[in-house]
Amino acid sequence: MAKAKVAVLKCTPETILSDIERLCELAGMKQALATGKTTILKDNISWHYPFPGANTTPWQMEGTIKALRAAGFADITCVQNKTVVTNAFKGEDLNHYVPLFRKYGVPVLYNFKESDMRWVEYQPKARMHVLPRIFPDGIRIPDYFLGKNIVHLPTAKCHIYTTTTGAMKNAFGGLLATHRHYTHSWIHRTLVDLLAIQKEIHTGIFAVMDCTTAGNGPGPRTMVPVIKDYMLASADQVAIDAVSAKMMGFDPLSLEYIGVAHQDGLGVGDPRDIEIVGDDISHESWGFKVGDNLASMAGDFIWFGPLKAIQKLFFHTPLVNVFVAASEAYHDYYRWPLKDKKTFENWKRDTAWGRLFQQYESV
Repeated sequence: MAKAKVAVLKCTPETILSDIERLCELAGMKQALATGKTTILKDNISWHYPFPGANTTPWQMEGTIKALRAAGFADITCVQNKTVVTNAFKGEDLNHYVPLFRKYGVPVLYNFKESDMRWVEYQPKARMHVLPRIFPDGIRIPDYFLGKNIVHLPTAKCHIYTTTTGAMKNAFGGLLATHRHYTHSWIHRTLVDLLAIQKEIHTGIFAVMDCTTAGNGPGPRTMVPVIKDYMLASADQVAIDAVSAKMMGFDPLSLEYIGVAHQDGLGVGDPRDIEIVGDDISHESWGFKVGDNLASMAGDFIWFGPLKAIQKLFFHTPLVNVFVAASEAYHDYYRWPLKDKKTFENWKRDTAWGRLFQQYESV
């Protein structure tokens, strides 16, 4: 397998926008995307509240828009999705994307609005691992995604079900509708299937990953934010996830979604076959650990534990609303007001990246 290339730069708040433009040049963004095609920006809103490390940062969004425009990609849209635990409208507001969309004239579409796009049946050409079994009535994707470039905007963080999360996981929200919780018991191979589909439907794929504040602990929402000052970019979705996983302190090939995607030839997951351009990260190993919280323990019990055999009873019936309400109560009415809002306020006040976030409040 040919070597992959991942660009990595140590960044500062004062130079972040020019840093991202240089990062995208180093990673070959212009060569990875098709000219004359619409480019979809797929941000990552893991939690509508602006918890550091959980969501696409405003500088990540702005820097990528500027880099795309500088490279000649003028036709840019942003596509949002909703989940059972996040509100897209609240998320794009609280994370300060909305003023940037206005400033740069980037239209926003929603994959859950029929007026913006329709969900159509898609028959993948590649061999699928799990999706046909999970969705026996047919795999459906948004018609708007067909024949367009896509740029993913993930952050580097841990995840309670995939250990780490990044570019590959970022396709989850855009390509699967709200019934994507059906896939959690087979989440790793679901991500591999989705990457195979992306390679068939998109004219180019690229990722810009924010590691300025990384997320340690039981992500993707309730984490410990850690300042790391890095940004990553690559046209290889497997390689960028492998590099970020290694930086976090994990063995990339031991993570099923990276290992299987590597075996399937969808990208390079072996760090020995990845060329790092930019800054030296050979000594970066952050010792991150996923850990557990109340939400992860409940999910483990249902999706991977004793109740796995009867999970359809919970998630394919109106009983799913009980779990949705419980998750919302835990995250939005317990964790945020009593714990995580204070963490966010301290980050905003005491760190350079938090103070930069404040500046976007008045864009």
